[in-house]
Amino acid sequence: MPAHLTFKEKLGYGLGDTASHFVWDMVGFWLLIFYTDVYRIPPAAAGIIMLIARFWDMGIDPVVGVISDRTRTRWGKFRPYILFGAVPYAVLAILTFTTPNLGETGKIIYAGATYALLMTAYAAVNIPYSSLAAVMTSDTYERAGVNQYRFICAFTGQLVVSGLALTLAKYFGGGNEAMGYQHTLILFGCLSVVFFFITFMTTKERVKPSTALASSLKEDLKNLFQNRPWIILAIVGIVSFVMFAMQNAAIAYYFKYYVGKEENVQLFNVVGTIALIVALPFSKSLAKRFGNRNVFIASSLISGAFFSALYLPGAQNLVTVYVLNILAKMAYAPAVPLLWTMIADSADYSEWKSGRRATGLCFSAAVFAQKAGWGIGAAIAGGLLTAFGYVAGAQQTATALTGIKLLVSVIPGLLYMSCALFMIFYNLDSRTTDLMKKDLDARREKEQSAVGILAK
Repeated sequence: MPAHLTFKEKLGYGLGDTASHFVWDMVGFWLLIFYTDVYRIPPAAAGIIMLIARFWDMGIDPVVGVISDRTRTRWGKFRPYILFGAVPYAVLAILTFTTPNLGETGKIIYAGATYALLMTAYAAVNIPYSSLAAVMTSDTYERAGVNQYRFICAFTGQLVVSGLALTLAKYFGGGNEAMGYQHTLILFGCLSVVFFFITFMTTKERVKPSTALASSLKEDLKNLFQNRPWIILAIVGIVSFVMFAMQNAAIAYYFKYYVGKEENVQLFNVVGTIALIVALPFSKSLAKRFGNRNVFIASSLISGAFFSALYLPGAQNLVTVYVLNILAKMAYAPAVPLLWTMIADSADYSEWKSGRRATGLCFSAAVFAQKAGWGIGAAIAGGLLTAFGYVAGAQQTATALTGIKLLVSVIPGLLYMSCALFMIFYNLDSRTTDLMKKDLDARREKEQSAVGILAK
């Protein structure tokens, strides 16, 4: 197994998350306001649609993880799903942002069905994609490195979606918002297919599970729920993704109704994403110096405080809004690749303790928790908009504006700061991960040698 992954393989892997973010961020940033202000679905109904679709998605994730763990092809366990899932994923993304005139009930049914199918296709590609990083290398620092590339590419995709989606929709639509969104998704869908193909062609699976033990879903699930590091990361995933969903869904409303400059939301998102990209390369070096857990704790506390402070600036004080957003995103950036690095380490921990490796299950169950948080956060955002008296397209009351501000700042900020409390109980420090790598590499070499002897 190579000591270092090549630039080509890291970049090729990263482009897969650019493809993922073309849809993930269209859903996260624009789907709620697309439903309420373009497709004209009531906000509470839109929030419920997003919650139900996420719970459907959550049910699919472990299924994909279990199936991919048991997949055997000449391309490996996880890469085939990236190859064959790319086109259905792109087609369903386009259909989700298509607006047939079906009446209010028909619209709600269509939106729910297409969103649920899109999340199914997303899981079928993204769970194997996320698991792939854990089997490209067994070194935790190389994993941090490949995840740096992953999230630089991911946030580049986010930069395009958050900064250009509305502009592209206006350009393609020529005054027809619905057509503009649809054509924008056609562009993003085609690019996604190309990038997923590049990921498939440039990556390689190297970490092989032991063949000494028979496959057992019961044992894999038992080991998962006895895996303390994974349990902590699952809780953190739920809480942090509630925060992300609420803030991402509310930010368009914040600029449209509180600031009064709807077009500025794109600049806000672009500036924040650039701040993320600039700070991401520090994650690997910080992890080597302070440890994955300690960097994550500091990141959540500092960035959560800056997010909360977004409540304070007035509607015209945009410079302060942008500065706080930049500081929050830069503080938050190092934690992003480290979360996925630690999930890979938790899969190693399970193998180290039990002798069984279930990479797909570990990642799918972690994504299950994160999507639960995303669905809950989106539903809370839609519900709170209704509770605070939001009316689409109207001048908002003071109560509604206060609610929108809270959804962007204090509520998500406090939630993210709370992640630090849970991470105190995460027990895989640098010494333990190094020991796990040494022991697991020795086991694999011994098993391969035994297989070679038997073959002779």
